[in-house]
Amino acid sequence: MSIPTLSLAAALAMLPATAQPRFTAEHDREIVTLQDSVTGTKVAIAEPLCNAYEVSVKGQQLIRQTFADVAAFRARPGLNGIPLLAPFANRLDEQAFWANGRRYAFDMTLGNVRGEIPIHGFLSGTKDWNLTESKADGGAAWAACTLDFYKHPLWMKQFPFAHTMTLTYRLAADGLEVRLRIDNLSVDPMPVSIGFHPYFQVTDSTRDEWTLAVGARAHYLLAPNRIPTGETEPIEKLFPDPKRVVVKDFDLDDVFGELIRDANGRATVAFRGKTQQIEVQLGPNYRCVVLYSPRPRSDGNPERAGRGYVAIEPMAGITDSMNLAQKGLYKELQSIPPGGSWQESFWIRPTGY
Repeated sequence: MSIPTLSLAAALAMLPATAQPRFTAEHDREIVTLQDSVTGTKVAIAEPLCNAYEVSVKGQQLIRQTFADVAAFRARPGLNGIPLLAPFANRLDEQAFWANGRRYAFDMTLGNVRGEIPIHGFLSGTKDWNLTESKADGGAAWAACTLDFYKHPLWMKQFPFAHTMTLTYRLAADGLEVRLRIDNLSVDPMPVSIGFHPYFQVTDSTRDEWTLAVGARAHYLLAPNRIPTGETEPIEKLFPDPKRVVVKDFDLDDVFGELIRDANGRATVAFRGKTQQIEVQLGPNYRCVVLYSPRPRSDGNPERAGRGYVAIEPMAGITDSMNLAQKGLYKELQSIPPGGSWQESFWIRPTGY
């Protein structure tokens, strides 16, 4: 008598639930998908952008999406997903930056740096990352990509510090870690003025019901061009209760420092709806955070359209940190010695889903 055989799928379905892996990393058609089957968390990363264009829990998106599909995202990523702002984050006060006492003027004819006040660097939409690893084990799933900045003459013309970057997304039981490492291949110290610009949302409520808890002591005063003056005020001058900031009361585009750290050196900004909450924790080499949440309105500006969002931006230094450091107005500019490395992480931790 013959014994019937089972298909692989049927055989797997009959296994006890405990035999199914909690964490998986799948690579298909230039998309890496990290999943946690227990929390229902999914992270989808598009190559060769190395940008997590989707972070969801049980089908609820944590990050705003302004594109119709992945093809549209690849064509025009903009500031969707978790874009890296490099080699400088947010604004500069002139078409140049200072490093090691020397002024480096941008070549504005190249087109990768624009505007009287350059903003957000020029790498957020680059398609030159290389996937180096996508794996999972019993404790996490992760994907890592590298970017060889020094191989691109147009980039080196604007920021002549040879370096490589490694960006890693690691999904574990306590949320998503985003880790960046920069290796300085130059013979001179390299200033670090990078940041990230994720636009967060909660889906259980409207902006009128959102609150923030901001783990910072200082609010940087800004000039009319949104550049910090170097002066600060206690955060309570802006937020009387930093642990419960009612988002609808503010048109936010503000810089905060003197971050409040826990025993592990991490600072936290928590974004809350009715039950959903997103905590963003910043490692010690992220010295400040920018909060950006303009009031939605129909004025033709896509940044102000829709149901709203809160961008919680980890920053290695304040806006214009390289130039403000040269002027003696900022004391925390970080740099990487020749042959050295800089590394830091921030964590996205959703609850209430």
